[in-house]
Amino acid sequence: MTAVQSEAQLESALIKRLVSLGWNQIEIKDSATLERNLKAQLEAHNGTTFSSDEFRRILNHLEKGSVFEKAKTLRDRMTLQRDDGTTSYVQFFNAQEWCRNRYQVTSQVTQEGSYKTRYDVTLLVNGLPLIQIELKRRGMELREAFNQINRYHRHSFWAGNALFQYVQIFVISNGVNTKYYANNRHQDFKQTFFWADEDNEPITRLEAFTDAFLEKCFVSKMIAKYVVLHESDKALMVLRPYQYYAVERILDRVMKGRKNGYIWHTTGSGKTLTSFKASQVIVENPKVAKVVFVVDRADLDYQTTKEFNYFSPGSVDGTDNTKALVDQLSDPDTKLVVTTIQKLNTAITRERHEADMAGIKDERVVFVFDECHRSQFGDTHKNIVAYFSKAQLFGFTGTPILVENAIGKRTTSDLFEDCLHKYVITDAIRDENVLRFSVEYWGKLRKKDGTLMTDEEVAGIDLKEFFESEKRVDGVVDWVIENHDRKTHNRQFSAIMCTGSVDALTKTYEVFRRKKAEGKHDLKVATIFTFAANEEDEDANGLIGEPDVTGGPVNVTTQHSRDKLASYVADYNAMFGTNNSVDNGKAFYVYYKGLAKRMKQRDRKDFVPEQGIDILLVVNMFLTGFDAKTCNTLYVDKNLRYHGLIQAFSRTNRTLGQKKSQGNIVCFRNLKEKVDEAIALFSNKEARDTILMEPYQAYVDQFNEAVVELMKIAATPGMVDKLASEEDILAFVRAFRELIRIRNILTSFTEYSDDDLALDPQRFEDFKSKYLDIHDRVKSNQEDSEH
Repeated sequence: MTAVQSEAQLESALIKRLVSLGWNQIEIKDSATLERNLKAQLEAHNGTTFSSDEFRRILNHLEKGSVFEKAKTLRDRMTLQRDDGTTSYVQFFNAQEWCRNRYQVTSQVTQEGSYKTRYDVTLLVNGLPLIQIELKRRGMELREAFNQINRYHRHSFWAGNALFQYVQIFVISNGVNTKYYANNRHQDFKQTFFWADEDNEPITRLEAFTDAFLEKCFVSKMIAKYVVLHESDKALMVLRPYQYYAVERILDRVMKGRKNGYIWHTTGSGKTLTSFKASQVIVENPKVAKVVFVVDRADLDYQTTKEFNYFSPGSVDGTDNTKALVDQLSDPDTKLVVTTIQKLNTAITRERHEADMAGIKDERVVFVFDECHRSQFGDTHKNIVAYFSKAQLFGFTGTPILVENAIGKRTTSDLFEDCLHKYVITDAIRDENVLRFSVEYWGKLRKKDGTLMTDEEVAGIDLKEFFESEKRVDGVVDWVIENHDRKTHNRQFSAIMCTGSVDALTKTYEVFRRKKAEGKHDLKVATIFTFAANEEDEDANGLIGEPDVTGGPVNVTTQHSRDKLASYVADYNAMFGTNNSVDNGKAFYVYYKGLAKRMKQRDRKDFVPEQGIDILLVVNMFLTGFDAKTCNTLYVDKNLRYHGLIQAFSRTNRTLGQKKSQGNIVCFRNLKEKVDEAIALFSNKEARDTILMEPYQAYVDQFNEAVVELMKIAATPGMVDKLASEEDILAFVRAFRELIRIRNILTSFTEYSDDDLALDPQRFEDFKSKYLDIHDRVKSNQEDSEH
């Protein structure tokens, strides 16, 4: 019988493989040896020698700051005061020619912190530990390696000379599964990633991962170009494989200087980070005169502005002043410009800007569009191509306009030519980068005898009159009031509700308001909509129109809508102690941004529940491009299809901890056919089971089967105490953790009942107490064993 490979054997095989890839093995046992080696490596890298005093000054320089600040130090040069009074520069990492660094591998470095700890495998670049690898033997959970690195953060990375705070990338592996992630003190296991090939096939085995990712030039390139220093969060972010391939494909096109292209990366996969990084790297190309990063005004939020302005001071002009954009475009020293699609169009179509823009017309300008599915994009595209003689255009989209859903619109390929890289929703769900959807259908049309109406019968009734009838709206609101807490885990999450028109929205809002006054609920409902009429178009191609974040023009036909919204904003002010209005376009935009911020703040540590919105009621606004991880539910009372359907659903499926197991979609219209149609279009026909959650009964069956497995290990909570072996205790932990996972999914279903489960609530809680006791005991034992 073949023995299972031990952790020591796994480590030995890894080091041997790294040496074959050009890493030089060295023995470093403690901080003192690490410092001596660092001195020798920095001397060799910089082609000089340092005296003891000079090296002490270097160490003092390296010891300063947090992990984030040290990441900046790594990429900067230090001005060193030499003993003879002269100055010289010390480079710690060559980020421009990333292969021209010095590479070493060591293992079992001991660090004295709160306790004595030993690290598995450390990769040193110019003597600094930049990649830390933590191994667990085959059969152990990968999460254990992640937890161990978290203990190192607490106990020892900061100790001594704090050189281990220079780690940029962590790698964790049990031989079979291998993941990587950026060095941040506080993060979730969900922020760990598998590497993959260009077709998004995961590379999980340690040997293959080592060859692909830890090859010395490649991992140096990842650190040099694809670790992002996120200024507003003061955090490091490392690109996921599909983001890396997208940027590389764009760079290849820019280097060759011809052809456009687009990136199809599903909604929620981090397109803004990818497009930001692409813009950042293209700027370094001396043949490119300017990079213009184009967003929609609604998306140019505070955080995006801060990030870009940090990278390139003054690159974002948040005002409506097109003249400021023209000044940036005509200034040869401004390489990166961030603007809105609206201002860009104005700059190139108004005669008064023509003279100022003349100098840039024939320069090489690269345009990067954060979202290229925008409904008004076609005209702007035409104007850009006509105006700039050497324009190169790249677009990002999660839901491209394809031949099947074009319906009178130009396809994404018409506008951008080739799709350079694809990462669709099925890929993202498999990689746990986004969640699946749990879709429920309520309120199907029935006849008086209770039977469902046929399509022909539905076509014969006045749908607008029916959908906006007082009785129906009352019923929809009652359903939401009754089920909202279940859907949102007692308001730990928020919801968006969308209706088919402003008229439908006002009726819905006023029912919520009336029922609140009657004491039937205490939900905090807020709303926003543009004033123009926007009735549903049954033949629409699924594109959701861009929100006018000024509210739109006020005239005889829109005055009534504005007056309605003004009264709803007064409710909002009373709820939150604010002073918003919609008196003019600027005030409307301030209100819009305030809503967005309030929807996003629920996951902040200092969040006060009284300051959160429970339900945001909209027609179209916030259904595209808006990300709030704490939004987990969408109530749909409008017709959606294709692009608009996937975009709207995707407001709910961002990952956030264990509690958020899926995005909840509650449809008060029969959209099942449209859902299946959209899924087939934007992934593939077989994708439905991957993207949608199973029915309620399937999870009941899973739970009850898991109870049977639990009973084989411990039939009662008391028997858990009698589990003697490590294997049995681990089996119990895994079995009960599976019950917790399935129960978390079940409780969000409207039809959930404790009576359906083979384990009653009291016994579940008793087992849970045993589970938590073991968790605490194991955690304590692990920490004791490390020191």
